[in-house]
Amino acid sequence: MERIHAFGDDALGDLDAVALVDALQAGTVSAAELVAAAVARTEALNPALNGLAYEAFDRARNRANAPRPYGGYFNGVPSYLKDNVAVADMPTMSGTDAWDPRPEPADGDFAKGFLATGLVPLGKTQLSEFGFSASAEHPRLGPVRNPWNTEHTAGASSSGSAAFVAAGAVPIAHANDGGGSIRIPASCNGLVGLKPSRGRLPLDKDVRRMPLRIVANGVVSRSVRDTAAFYREMERAYANPKLPGIGDVTHPAKQRLRIAVCTESIARDASPEVRELTLKTAALLEELGHQVTTIDNPVPSRFMDDFLLYWSFLAFALVRSGRHGFGPSFDRAKLDSLTLGLEQHAARNLHRLPLAIARLSRIRRITSRLTSTYDVLLTPTLADVTPRIGHLDPTADYQQVIDRLVEWVAYTPLQNATGEPAISLPLAESASGLPVGMMFAAPLGQEARLLGLAYELEEAKPWRRIQD
Repeated sequence: MERIHAFGDDALGDLDAVALVDALQAGTVSAAELVAAAVARTEALNPALNGLAYEAFDRARNRANAPRPYGGYFNGVPSYLKDNVAVADMPTMSGTDAWDPRPEPADGDFAKGFLATGLVPLGKTQLSEFGFSASAEHPRLGPVRNPWNTEHTAGASSSGSAAFVAAGAVPIAHANDGGGSIRIPASCNGLVGLKPSRGRLPLDKDVRRMPLRIVANGVVSRSVRDTAAFYREMERAYANPKLPGIGDVTHPAKQRLRIAVCTESIARDASPEVRELTLKTAALLEELGHQVTTIDNPVPSRFMDDFLLYWSFLAFALVRSGRHGFGPSFDRAKLDSLTLGLEQHAARNLHRLPLAIARLSRIRRITSRLTSTYDVLLTPTLADVTPRIGHLDPTADYQQVIDRLVEWVAYTPLQNATGEPAISLPLAESASGLPVGMMFAAPLGQEARLLGLAYELEEAKPWRRIQD
């Protein structure tokens, strides 16, 4: 097993983003030194990990050398944005090469808030084509590899961001989640990944037009406090009055929770190894004084068919409007088999789509009944350990790939449909030494509850570090 990281004795050290803010404020490092170290680390890591989609190193250096690059709490801390949000003067390619790159004329709504926190982007990170696969393995762009073992996937469409954070290029990076793509790469790479409530953070206008807004922006980080600080700072830039505030969560919560544990997903039970690791996490929660109850999965099996149809409809809309959306250079022949297979699945089943969307929109009635009894739901983040590169090869037969996707990504889509928050924490490890995430979900607007619990678990069972 080849483990790749760039932690060393440069300006970044092994500090998280909050510690770097402290160092900047104390004057022991400068923003320019942090950016230089992050650029050097990226250049060292990227040949092995392939996480970089667009390089904006000179722009980052210029920002870091300005008196105050952006303002905001994280002012001067290097980071990355995922290559499916609009950032002024950077192209947005969404994990494909099906059209010619062109720079965006302005920052999108999410990038405006992200930049307002002070984070300095070094560029954009790679994803699976349009984010449809749970493994970024583009036939021409190449796979994004897991730094814990480069023979394995870094997981989902936020894989480039997660690989760079886990390997130490930057302490925190943008991720987003339409079916698990904050939580899946957090699980695969040993990171903290919180998918927030629907409406918690801004979305770019193209995503806001979705009939059902399953996508949420967020970050992946190596510490709970980095994730908590990011949401605190984003809340200062953008607060949704329809949701309870998160506030400044800085320590474990004292409240003992009623926690339901479920190892059975909508599609399948977890593998024996992942099931055992989940039950060990449940036992830890009981040791900490929480009330833990094992439950059966209450969600009807048709949920996965409905979610897949809606997922396929998003591919249908993108492919059929390709030239209008991406310009005259759009060439559908350059799309991978998974994207085209999803488009064809939607085309064959468009008559079923309205009812599927209606059922997905009502699914929170089921989880609301669950959360009237329990404060938090614990499941594994994924049904099995992280697969090798090639298991989800998007050029393979569509049915093979989609069957494998549904089997592996069996837990995360639920919260995309309900809009509820969920966090993956790196609390477990497979027999082969790869990180395994545990997922905790809460009612709409209760990110603070999840962060308080996450602090407690991080303190009780500190997660393994790639550099140790």
